[in-house]
Amino acid sequence: MTKQNTDTIDQLYSLIANEEDARVCKDIPDEACREVPRNFFLILASNVLTKLGDLLTSPKTVLAWLMSAVGAPALVAWLVPIRESGSMLPQMVIGAWVRRKPVRKWFWVMGSFGQAVSVMAMAASVWFLEGYAAGAGIVAALIAFSLARGFCSVAMKDVQGKCIPKSRRGRLSGLATTFGGTLTVAMTLLLFWGQEDPNVAFYGLLLLLAAGLWVIAGFLFAGVQEYEGETSGGGNALAEAFKSLSLLKEDAPFRHFVITRALLLCSALAAPYFVVLAQQQSEGSLLLGVFLLVSSLASSISASVWGWMADSSSRKTMIRGAAIASGVCLVVAVTAMAADDGTRSSWFYPAAFFVLQIAHSGVRLGRKTYLVDMAGGNKRTDYTAVSNSVIGVLLLVTGALTAAISAISEIAVILVLGLMGAGGMVSALRLKEVS
Repeated sequence: MTKQNTDTIDQLYSLIANEEDARVCKDIPDEACREVPRNFFLILASNVLTKLGDLLTSPKTVLAWLMSAVGAPALVAWLVPIRESGSMLPQMVIGAWVRRKPVRKWFWVMGSFGQAVSVMAMAASVWFLEGYAAGAGIVAALIAFSLARGFCSVAMKDVQGKCIPKSRRGRLSGLATTFGGTLTVAMTLLLFWGQEDPNVAFYGLLLLLAAGLWVIAGFLFAGVQEYEGETSGGGNALAEAFKSLSLLKEDAPFRHFVITRALLLCSALAAPYFVVLAQQQSEGSLLLGVFLLVSSLASSISASVWGWMADSSSRKTMIRGAAIASGVCLVVAVTAMAADDGTRSSWFYPAAFFVLQIAHSGVRLGRKTYLVDMAGGNKRTDYTAVSNSVIGVLLLVTGALTAAISAISEIAVILVLGLMGAGGMVSALRLKEVS
C-alpha cells in the first residue's frame, strides 16, 4: 500500500474517531495500534458485504419464498431456527479449536468462503431439483451455512478485540450496519422493483450474487493485519468445550450477562409476529417489500447512533434498546386486543415493526460491544462461544414455546415477549459498566 493511500485511510479514520489522536488505543498492544486505521476499514467493508449477502439469503423472505416455489412449503418452519441456532450451538467446540491458534482471522475467512459454497449449493438445489428434494437440499445447505457462520461469529469478536481499540468497536459495528442497511434499501429497490412474480431462476441468480459477496468479503478480511495473541494448548476440543461451561458457574458477571441476553431475545423473536398480524389484515402484494424496506431503513438510520452510544456505555445501550422493544411489543399487543377488527391504519404494523427493528439494533450492538469489552485474551473467545451456544439452545426452547402459544393467539406471543423484554431491561440495569 502506498504512503498516499495510507495517509488517506488515516485521515478517514481520524474523521470517524473524532479526536486529535485518532490512534488512541485501549486494550490492544502498541504494534496493533499502528494498524488500526487499515484494519478498521477492512473489517468494515467485510461486514457490509456479508450484510448484503444476508439480505439475499434471508430465511424470512427469499428462502421462505423459494421453499413454496419449489413445492416444499412444510419445510419453511425450519429455516429461521436452523439459520440462527445452527451457527450458535457448536460454538463451544469451535471456540476451543479457535483458541489454540495465535492468529484467528483465517477462521473468519474460512467461514466466509464456507457460506459462499453453501449458498451456491442452495442455488444448485433450486435449479436441478424439484419438490421436497429441492427443499431438503436447501435445508442441508443451510445447515452447512450456519456452521460456517459459527466460525465467523467466534473469530470476528476475537479479531475485532485484538485489532480495534476498546472505544471504537461500537461505532465499527454501527457503521457496518448503517452502510449495510442503506445499500440493502438500494439493492431491494433495484432488484425487486416491478418484479411482481419473480421466477425460480431469478432467485437462483440472487443466491449466486450473495455467494460472490461472501467470497469478496473473505479476501478483504484476509488482508487484516492481526498480531499473534494468547493460546491455550492441548486437550480435546469437545472436552475443552464442556470445561468452558464452568464459566457459567464460576464467573458471576458473565452468567448475569447470559441471563440478560436470553431475556433480550424478545426483540428478535417478536418481529415475525408483527408481520403475521399485518398479513391477517392486508392483502396487498407490496406488504412483504414494505417490511423488507422498513427493516433496512431502521438499521441504516439507527445503527451508527447506537454504535456511538455503545462506545460510551454498552450497558445503557442494552437498557434503552430493551425498553423500546418491550414498550412497542406491549403497545402492539394491547392495541391488537382492543381492536382486532381490522380498523387500524395499514401503516400501523410496519411503523411498529420499524420501531422494533431500531430497538433490536440497539440491543444487538449493545450486547455485542459489552461482551467484547468485558473480557480480554482467551476469555473473549470463551465468552463468545459459551454465550452463543447457550443462547442457541434457549432460542430453540423459546421458539418452541412461542410456537405453542401462537397456536392460541399471536397477540399472546407478543404480550409474553414484551414482558420478557421488560425483564431483560431490569436485568441489564443490574449489570456492571465495562467501558
